[in-house]
Amino acid sequence: MKPLLKLSNIIDVVNNRIGQGLMWLILAAVLISAGNAFVRKIFGVSSNAYLEVQWYLFAAVFMLGAGYTFLKNAHVRIDFVSSRLSARTRSWIDIVGIIAFLLPLCWLLITLSWPLFVNAWESGEVSGNAGGLVRWPVYLLIPVGMALLLAQGLSELIKRFAFLSGLIPDPLAESDNPEEDELKRLEEEAAARASQQAGGKI
Repeated sequence: MKPLLKLSNIIDVVNNRIGQGLMWLILAAVLISAGNAFVRKIFGVSSNAYLEVQWYLFAAVFMLGAGYTFLKNAHVRIDFVSSRLSARTRSWIDIVGIIAFLLPLCWLLITLSWPLFVNAWESGEVSGNAGGLVRWPVYLLIPVGMALLLAQGLSELIKRFAFLSGLIPDPLAESDNPEEDELKRLEEEAAARASQQAGGKI
């Protein structure tokens, strides 16, 4: 199980870094949108390329961030029900959901979207709008995003089985109340600094 947990950790690190990087794409989309609106209002000109870049960036955040969302347990979950279940029951529900629904869906979308990307790449497909962009980059986001989500699904599956085997603590425990967890972390850091300062004075 230890090699699988190492693999899970690698997947978590990759999706975490990708998720943090995607935050900059949101900023870029906002700046491009604001700049395009400003130029259109002041100078009366616009660009289909800039408009399409906006939704390309949005698509990138949405597709490539799916794995990161799963990692942070920020996906849709019926908290009213799940909060009343035991940790082991929630883990078994997740295991069934990942195996029966998530992994097959990701694989299906990868196999269906890859030919779409290949055809757009080979044909040089371009947007039908004047001055529009090539289509293959946005088509590529589908299989890549689903591959990241599939990988994160495998990582979560490993962690659920490891928890049920008693090898790791509940992976969902820290995600149930992130605000409370963050407050607890800050309190622990403050206590550690106070202890260091007290030790230094002595």
